[in-house]
Amino acid sequence: MLKIRLQRTGRENIPTYRIVVAEKSDPVKGKSHEIVGHYLPARDPAVFEFNEERIQFWVDRGALPSETLARLLFRSGMKGMAKYITPYTKRKPKKEPPAAPAQAAPKTSDSEPKPA
Repeated sequence: MLKIRLQRTGRENIPTYRIVVAEKSDPVKGKSHEIVGHYLPARDPAVFEFNEERIQFWVDRGALPSETLARLLFRSGMKGMAKYITPYTKRKPKKEPPAAPAQAAPKTSDSEPKPA
């Protein structure tokens, strides 16, 4: 099965990635069928360039994009990537501001008769 995934290159602490089409069982840094783009997150602003036609060609032939790559492609405006993204299931709730102290409930006195 073919995967479209990111292949890390670059020096230590300066990551760069190639977008490659490779066999799923092949090593991450092994051979690939085709390089279809690159991602440079360390630049300011980050550079994300890809060949949309070639990615669509491989997806039509059964290649599955990795979830991270699908998120990047979706954010860049490529159509049809939403079906490859699974939503996060266990997200920690955002910290809520401390609630104002609730007003004290009126106390009932023991001397009042209780309804039967």
